[in-house]
Amino acid sequence: MAVSITPTLDAIDRNIIRILAEDGRLPISDLAQAVNISAATCFRRVQRLVDRGVILKFSAILNQPMINRGALVLVGVCLDGLNNINLDTFETAVKKIGMVTDCYLVSGEFDYFLKIRAEDIYQFNAMHSEYLMSLPGIRRTRTFICLKEVLDNHNPPL
Repeated sequence: MAVSITPTLDAIDRNIIRILAEDGRLPISDLAQAVNISAATCFRRVQRLVDRGVILKFSAILNQPMINRGALVLVGVCLDGLNNINLDTFETAVKKIGMVTDCYLVSGEFDYFLKIRAEDIYQFNAMHSEYLMSLPGIRRTRTFICLKEVLDNHNPPL
């Protein structure tokens, strides 16, 4: 018999995470009222969701242009070879570049996609030539400059 590692979420748990995804600063008393349970029960459920890894962390979603990160660039990266050493080396190095906000190992034409936030295209260009292209194992990159952010949904619907 296969054992599921995915936690079972009941309707109350789903409501809690849906509401917290919209407003992670909502007081427990207000959250409890919204899901129709006591504050003590709500607190225990939220803590259980954190302990089980359903809720990874609570954070603020920032207005990127207001913190000088208005340029959004996606970079497709191809490595010289796909072996564990190259993958680990690249991933360790890319985590040290502060402007890289997200990094995904993907299938298809590229090995990785990087989501990069910079003040402007000039700052990105400097980072690209000074840091990104000097990372070990990169064969080639392709840069996609985002002209408009149509949808950046941090929490897709449940």
